Amino acid sequence: MFLQVEDLNVFYGAIQALHGVSFSVEEKEIVSLIGANGAGKSTTLRAISGLVRPKSGRITYQGRDLTRMRAHSIVGLGISQCPEGRRIFTNLSVLENLEMGAYTRSDRKEIADSLERVFHHFPRLKERRRQEAGTLSGGEQQMLAMGRALMARPRLLLLDEPSMGLSPILVEEIFKIIKDINAEGTTVLLVEQNAAMALAISNRAYVLETGRVIAHGPAAELRADKRIRAAYLGDVIETDAAGAAGAAGAAGAAGAAGAAGAALS
Repeated sequence: MFLQVEDLNVFYGAIQALHGVSFSVEEKEIVSLIGANGAGKSTTLRAISGLVRPKSGRITYQGRDLTRMRAHSIVGLGISQCPEGRRIFTNLSVLENLEMGAYTRSDRKEIADSLERVFHHFPRLKERRRQEAGTLSGGEQQMLAMGRALMARPRLLLLDEPSMGLSPILVEEIFKIIKDINAEGTTVLLVEQNAAMALAISNRAYVLETGRVIAHGPAAELRADKRIRAAYLGDVIETDAAGAAGAAGAAGAAGAAGAAGAALS
């Protein structure tokens, strides 16, 4: 198994954030963790990255136990996280931010190749590479955060709410880039509140609620599940309800017209 999380329990002081969370990710998949705010999605990524220490449970990556490993060592194994809220270095240039993403590497030629790969996915970053990162738009800052994570040359990319605060057009662009990155061979574990977009690009997904996995399966099956659609794809349900209401209204109108016609005859 590429990544295996088993019975993970995480606390913040006396508050338990994760209750026995278990899931797996196969190599070259896109797997999503979906759920409402406070469901434990970001905590799960932070535990995998070594940023929070689980009280119990086990995290293994390509057979290696990460559960007690330090964050910088986990990055060295090929796991890189793009955090929620971007967290770029606003006073550094775009290029300096990207170079920070490769701080564990010393292979200059391959670092240069990684930089070109980032510029291929995010051409706007190349145009603005000398610009101070804090002056970028929100969408450009998200691209920079993702690009910085890619500079570590990850085999597993952890993405935490990449669509947060972006316009619908930029959301579509970001998700297309995620698919492109995955098509090049990078495995993606995606945390996302925009369940519709996440399920549209994922192979499989897990639904978290108050720190527990309550459902999982192929993304297409979860998209068709009425309970998941009602809870997390409300726009789809509203459209269906509107369609049903329209059909009922049309049927009612037709019935009334027929009755009126009969009375007149």
